[in-house]
Amino acid sequence: MSIVPRFAGVLAALLLAHPVGAQGGAQPSVQSTSARILAIAGKRFRDLNRNGTLEPYEDWRLPSAKRAKDLVGRMTTDEKVGAAVHGTAPIGGGPIASGPAYDSAAATAMILTRNVNSILTRMSIPPAAFAEQSNALQRIAERGRLGIPVTISSDPRSHFQNVAGASVATSGFSQWPEALGFGALNDPALVKRFANIVRGEYRAVGIHMALSPQADLATEPRWSRINGTFGERPDRVGALVRAYVEGMQGSSTHLTRDGVATIVKHWVGYGASVDGYDGHNYYGRFARFPGGNFQSHVTPFLGAFAAGVVGVMPTYAILDGLTIDGKPVEPVGVGFNKQVLTDQLRGRYKFSGLVVSDWAITQDCSAACMTGVPRQAPFQIAMPWGVETLTKEQRFAKGMNAGIDQFGGVDDGQPLASAINAGLLKPTRLDEAVERIMKVKFDLGLFENPYVDPSAAAQLASSTTTRREASEAQARALVVLENSRGTMMLPRAGAKLFVRGIDTSVVRARGYQPVTNASDADVAVLRIKAPYQTLHPTFFFGSFQHEGDLDFKDADTTLAMVRATAAKVPTIVVINLDRPAIVTALVPLAKTLIGEFGASDDALFDALTGRVRPVGRLPFELPRSMDAVRAQQPDVPHDSRSPLYPVGYRWPK
Repeated sequence: MSIVPRFAGVLAALLLAHPVGAQGGAQPSVQSTSARILAIAGKRFRDLNRNGTLEPYEDWRLPSAKRAKDLVGRMTTDEKVGAAVHGTAPIGGGPIASGPAYDSAAATAMILTRNVNSILTRMSIPPAAFAEQSNALQRIAERGRLGIPVTISSDPRSHFQNVAGASVATSGFSQWPEALGFGALNDPALVKRFANIVRGEYRAVGIHMALSPQADLATEPRWSRINGTFGERPDRVGALVRAYVEGMQGSSTHLTRDGVATIVKHWVGYGASVDGYDGHNYYGRFARFPGGNFQSHVTPFLGAFAAGVVGVMPTYAILDGLTIDGKPVEPVGVGFNKQVLTDQLRGRYKFSGLVVSDWAITQDCSAACMTGVPRQAPFQIAMPWGVETLTKEQRFAKGMNAGIDQFGGVDDGQPLASAINAGLLKPTRLDEAVERIMKVKFDLGLFENPYVDPSAAAQLASSTTTRREASEAQARALVVLENSRGTMMLPRAGAKLFVRGIDTSVVRARGYQPVTNASDADVAVLRIKAPYQTLHPTFFFGSFQHEGDLDFKDADTTLAMVRATAAKVPTIVVINLDRPAIVTALVPLAKTLIGEFGASDDALFDALTGRVRPVGRLPFELPRSMDAVRAQQPDVPHDSRSPLYPVGYRWPK
């Protein structure tokens, strides 16, 4: 055996270029910045604990499970509880900033002092800079006692929506339709292709874990999280979820070395939220199943399980009044519910992977958190539904005993240590959880090479072929609801267009002349948003989530604009359907009516000019009236009376 100086070759782009399986196979890419490299029998290994000896956890020839067990046996309690929480990377610009760099001092304290090695990133900067920032986190981690690399996770960032706590702005990578757009296309092969591309983009910048997809069913049309779902048909959603997992993890059965660990969410029943109010909020903490349709909400998750999904994230919601196998379900959030996590998820459905809680379920919910008075601030975000009166230590213990392996939105695991000291949690249960967490890191090859190549990240992100493919998917996912203008909805180039919600530079680039007065136009094209209400403005999430009624009120300014325009010129209306909308008032006004699920102006014009044929079908029904919405059951898909447009609709009928 000999000790080789620090390797200074190519960074982890080699991991993507040579995604070999280890465990006795060919030499994987090995990269260090502070730990030494051991050379043994012509093989290279990282000496992560710096003792000059190859330990089992450092030996890539061994199975991941064996390496994880060895590593956990070497960890202190403080190191274990740090691994059992999933923090949020501190960004120098502040808690809601997206860049330009991580706060090095705060990150060092999180990783080296509190031993946190799973971190959510909300960074949104160009890919090369992103890769450099990921490497900076890994350099900090490599200095730790055992050299445990950081798993960097992300909410969805490959679409159009950018909502705090749910998604991240796209920056430099391909931009695709929302999940609903893929639901409209109902093409598992395309979803798998999309996920494969995103997998490469994520790994290029140093992201290893996707906190997605949503396998939730959009059964309550007022729910504010519908935009992240694939729709409301259980079997179709399940097929698309499975394709997503296969593409993201790199295999139809398991996570590959060059894959992205996928966390399917939110187990289970989140879409049956009462009145559509979201579980991030105290007033939205209940999901109910008066239609007796709970099992349909389980169905989409089965596709993820079949694909070997790495992890599951439980819903915030209390499954209010639900009975499973003849037993009433405890009225606590699913992250604290042993019946739903252990008896059902692990017992009935044989899931053996990682269970990661949604963010902030162990935090204290203050008066502002419960009532919105005074106005709820970001530091008051908490979702401990059903266990509000427990101490933090009791919440951590109850959650882990229920089946949670890792707690999201937490950067200090000491309450777990306190729970063990108080006899609320067995050390063996913590060991089991940390072994699952570490196994994922070994499966991903992070103990050999956690670094990435910034130049390769920049090159991958600049792929014009991928961008063109994504744009075509946006155009194809459009759902034509009404059209009296024929296949080509716009006149030939040179016509005068009156537009709203569209960049006029795109209009000019397509050979049309934008005009400022609708009376001077040949055609109008109006991009509008679906109706919503802000019913809880003093709650943090309630202040920006789309809640309430789905119809255009008579005094609605958007409806007034459409009416005024349609009175002067033939009008095309394109409505962004982040939730189902009641478009009854639009139908007599629009010569062409289109539902949109994430599309650029260029993609829209590709469809309007006939360059790309829009073939999407509604992934959910569009109800006829609010009376019909109020009469439907929150847990039952497409059950409103006489919908204006049924699920699966596309013009012509």
